[in-house]
This record gives sequence, C-alpha cells and structure tokens, in this order.
Amino acid sequence: MSSLYRLPALEFGSDLMATLFEIERLRADIGTGNTPSQIKEELHFLFDVVMSVVSARIEGNHTTVYQALDGAIPEESPSQAEQLHEIANIAEATRFLDSRDPREPLTHALLRDLHAQVVDGLSREGDPTPGAYREVDVAIAGSAHQPPTWVTLHAEMAELLRFANLERPPHEQMMQIALAHHRFVWVHPFRNGNGRVSRLFTYAMLRRTIFATRGFSALNPAAVFGNDRSAYISALEAADSLSDDGTKVWLSFFATGIRDDLARLVLLQDHAYVADKLVLPALDSLLRDGLISLAMREVLAVVLQRGTVKAGDLAGVLPGDASQRSRAIRELIDRRLLRRTQEGTRFYQLLLSRGPLAPRLIRRLDELGHLPRMLADD
Repeated sequence: MSSLYRLPALEFGSDLMATLFEIERLRADIGTGNTPSQIKEELHFLFDVVMSVVSARIEGNHTTVYQALDGAIPEESPSQAEQLHEIANIAEATRFLDSRDPREPLTHALLRDLHAQVVDGLSREGDPTPGAYREVDVAIAGSAHQPPTWVTLHAEMAELLRFANLERPPHEQMMQIALAHHRFVWVHPFRNGNGRVSRLFTYAMLRRTIFATRGFSALNPAAVFGNDRSAYISALEAADSLSDDGTKVWLSFFATGIRDDLARLVLLQDHAYVADKLVLPALDSLLRDGLISLAMREVLAVVLQRGTVKAGDLAGVLPGDASQRSRAIRELIDRRLLRRTQEGTRFYQLLLSRGPLAPRLIRRLDELGHLPRMLADD
C-alpha cells in the first residue's frame, strides 16, 4: 500500500483524538434503543430522501426536500424534472446499498453500478459513459488539483479498494473511511458524478463498520457534508496536498460531522423521544389543519406505540364490527397514513416516509436540529 493511504499519526491530546473517542462511545449505543424496527425502517427511508436531496444540492441541484417528497414531475419545467430525477437516482442507489450484505467487499463493479445509477437519464449531471471509469484526462472546475491520468486510473482505484476493504481496528475505522472518501475524490474516477458516488461509497463503508450488524439506520454521510458545503470543499482541498497536516484537517471535519450525526441517531433510537418529540407533534399538526379526525389521530397513535398492529388490536379505538374496522383501516391506507407490512398481509404500520406525515416530520426534524443546515431555507 503506497503512502497515499498511510493514516497520519495523532497526538494523544489532540481534538481529533478526542472526537474519535467520542465516536467510539456513541457507536456502542447504536442498536440498543427501543424504537420499534418498523418505525426505524420508515425513518430510514425518510432520511434516504432527505440525504439524497443534500447530496444533489452539493452539486448545484436546487430542489427542496418537500418537492422531492412530493415527487411530482412538472411537465412545464424540464430542468426541475431532471433535478427530481437526479434525487430519485441517488435515493434508489442508497436503497440498493441497503439491500447488500454489508460484509461483502467493495469492488470495481459496485462503484461502476453506483455510477450508472446516479447518472442514469440525466443531461446536465449525467455522464457520456455511465458505469465506466473515465478514459480521458480531466480537470476539476474551481480546483487546483489535477487528477491522475486515466492511463493509471484502474490501478489507482484497485489500490483505493484494497485500502477500503482492509480490516482495521475500531479506533482507526473512522479515519480509514474519511481518508478513502478524500482519495476517491482525489482520483476522480468518472468524468462526472464523482461527488455523488463518493458519498454513496462512504455510506457503504459505514455500513461495513458501525452498522454492519445493526440493521436500518437513519445516518447517511451526506448529512455531514450538507451542514456547510463551503467547509466541506475547503476541508477536501486541504487534504489535496497529501500532507499529514492537510489530511488531519479533512479527518477532523469528517469525524466531527459523524460524531454529531451519531448523537442524533442515538436520540432516534429512544421510542419515547421519537413518539413525543417527533411523530405525535406531526399527527397533532395534521389534526389542527383538519386533515385527520380525532378518531384517526387516536388510531395512528396506537400504531405508533405498538409499531405493528392487526385490525383486532385497534378495537379499543375503532368501535364496531370487524368489517367497520377494515373499512377504517383501508381509508387510512388510501390516505397514505398506514401501510401493510407486506403486500397482501393484514398487519399494518405507520407510513412515515411518504404521504401527509412525511413533510410534517421533516419540519419537526428540522426544529429538533436533526437536519443539515443546507436545508434550513426549504
């Protein structure tokens, strides 16, 4: 392994070392909460959309998170339609990663697949060779860094992947992920789409470490990058020199963002916090605006408490016979407030990632400080 992938030595009393210790403390709490898995899954899907908006916005996409949640493609605005398509591509690629066994190695084929997904069907943010490493030399707009020539590109990426797949002790894993992210951007393997793929690559590395056995999570590294785009770019540029000092600037930026996101994630594992601070206020907002009745609010609150219910579980809040309860449940499904756990089953859970609850949950997440500052003006 070349010096390009040597982790810098850290002073024991440095701020970066302290941040890495905090990350280790927080990661021990991941997976220990009592939020029902169905609620965590829905929150994860909601964050997929949010972080896809952030990743696209870093590249100049101006779509709001509410427009992305709505998903309506305006025929009269081709540029906005393409921006929505770009966000949908990123979300789809994220869910593709979630479907993979996190223990599988990161490969050339995976990176090319991710690239093909994120640039699919795009013009301004597309690529003339989707799913293929570049075969031309390129320059990065606004950067003094000159990426390696395409002649050595495959060898450069092979070395990066070897480093990314190395088994590192827990206290080094966050530095490994941060360094791999920078080196991916530094190598610049594709003609376009490198930023979006690099953030998905980083998410895949996080799944191999912190979340390897934890199931769904609400953390995506685009949140780290979305708090301050200029600081993100500046920290990456500091590492372009490949010096220890410049690399530490980038590692500190990355580790601080991950630490803050982990702290927020730990809160979202607490079912009482999710219910009292997030979902119930969103339900109350729907009730105040006349979009649901008090009876509906009571039904949805029971589902929130239990995570998954069958019709009989709602007898206390849905009086009447079984057919009446079935009609009431069907109405909530039609209004995209409930969903079946699987197609054709008679078990139900809250629909948080789409429908009327989703934008109100986004508003609450913003009020509680769970969203990147990049989305503050949405």
